[in-house]
Amino acid sequence: MTNLFDPAPAGNLTEYSVSELSGSIKRTVETAFDQVRVRGEISGYRGPHSSGHAYFSLKDDRARIDAVIWKGTMSRLKFRPEEGMEVIATGKVTTFPGSPKYQIVIETLEPAGAGALMALIEERKRKLGAEGLFDAGRKQLLPFLPRVIGVVTSPTGAVIRDILHRISDRFPVHVVVWPVKVQGEGSGDEVARAIRGFNALGPDDAIARPDVLIVARGGGSLEDLWSFNDEAVVRAAAESEIPLISAVGHETDWTLIDHAADVRAPTPTGAAEMAVPVKADLEAQVAGLSARLSSAKTRQMDLRRQSLRSLMRAFPSLDQLLALPRRRFDEASASLGRCLEVTVLNKRQRFERIGGGLRPDILSNRIVQSRQRLNHDMDRVRRLIERLLDQSRFRLHRAGGALDGVPFRLKADHIRQKERLGNLVRHADNALMNRLRRERQAVAAQDRVLQSLAYKNVLKRGYAVIWNGDYHVVTTAAAVRSGEALSIEFADGRVKALAGEGITGSALSKKKPVKAEGGAAEKPKQGSLF
Repeated sequence: MTNLFDPAPAGNLTEYSVSELSGSIKRTVETAFDQVRVRGEISGYRGPHSSGHAYFSLKDDRARIDAVIWKGTMSRLKFRPEEGMEVIATGKVTTFPGSPKYQIVIETLEPAGAGALMALIEERKRKLGAEGLFDAGRKQLLPFLPRVIGVVTSPTGAVIRDILHRISDRFPVHVVVWPVKVQGEGSGDEVARAIRGFNALGPDDAIARPDVLIVARGGGSLEDLWSFNDEAVVRAAAESEIPLISAVGHETDWTLIDHAADVRAPTPTGAAEMAVPVKADLEAQVAGLSARLSSAKTRQMDLRRQSLRSLMRAFPSLDQLLALPRRRFDEASASLGRCLEVTVLNKRQRFERIGGGLRPDILSNRIVQSRQRLNHDMDRVRRLIERLLDQSRFRLHRAGGALDGVPFRLKADHIRQKERLGNLVRHADNALMNRLRRERQAVAAQDRVLQSLAYKNVLKRGYAVIWNGDYHVVTTAAAVRSGEALSIEFADGRVKALAGEGITGSALSKKKPVKAEGGAAEKPKQGSLF
């Protein structure tokens, strides 16, 4: 029978480092599950992270898998993920070397069948209808001949071109376009802000206030038109004081904004026809040719774009290259606060450990030694100056006696030299006094530091020192034995205490400091206040 605890022979197994084993597992998983489709329910979705990525889970009744949508992919989704929605995710399974977990990196996301979205739309429709947002009494009549038309749509799609061409063909008026996204993350909020922005314009603003609004988008699947089922868009359309025409999708496409709008147009072109009357058939023919040209260019650009995307699939995407650095950055930013707290705690412990050796008695001894050296040096300097002065006076007196018989000019020079010597003596005296004054100031500064570190001054601020029977400072509760006699020193004296179980002291009475032999108060051993 094989013993599981016996070490395996060294020649039978290859030795891996943790990073090599983790990288091998990552490559194996990504190779085996490079492209998968997973069906499950969205769990833990809280919207995009501050970095733009979205982290959540996909689950069913028996298992759960972590999922992530990178920022670039998030902006290309056709609808916004919601908590509890059943979806089909397409992507690849990968692992993160920093932790033993695997996850799916989602590249495309779609609802698990149109039935789920239709049920969500019906539920939202009942909720908003109960609030009266779809009542016919709220509808407004369209103006017969508007002077300004506001259009809320994408500025790069074919829809805005169709609307502008149709208005120009039928009856040219001033058109104000509010560019928005009509698909993807955040498009619903942009459409709602555009509708409210047009209603906020005043008659004196630089941009003319529209007489009628057109909210338009081209046709597409239910997921493509999902932004116009957003609750914020429906409420903005219902609250609009300007008559609003909804032109989303084709004639068979219905969204919730169609119920809240004043008029629903079957197509964006139909909305333009409802907004203005016919002007000339010739202009309509030119508009048709322009629309065909625009459609041809759009189709050509779509074909080129598809070809370019096909070529780009052979290269790794930027999200794949930056996936691991982004994940490391997110985790590092999340742990930054904890690391800062640990660093501050370590610095504080090191400070307390070093500060334990800075006792006031050591500083006091150093100050006393410095004061003694200073006094000794001052005595030496004083004796040296006196000796120099005596020698100078002697030489001056001798020189004066020798110059009594010289001419007057030499005597005058001698007088000048004597005055110069006197000035030098005064400068030497001043320098000595300045040096003494600086040394006294230094000693006074050190004395102030000593006073600030003295534990007596700390006691005046409300602290106390606990001494045991041997006059040693007690710094921890574990060092006190039950029934042990203690002495508590305050700023104005000491009191006796008796340690007990579960209490901090008993039988307190104020006592005078204990005196040693000779009548002087016994000086306790100096303890550290740090």
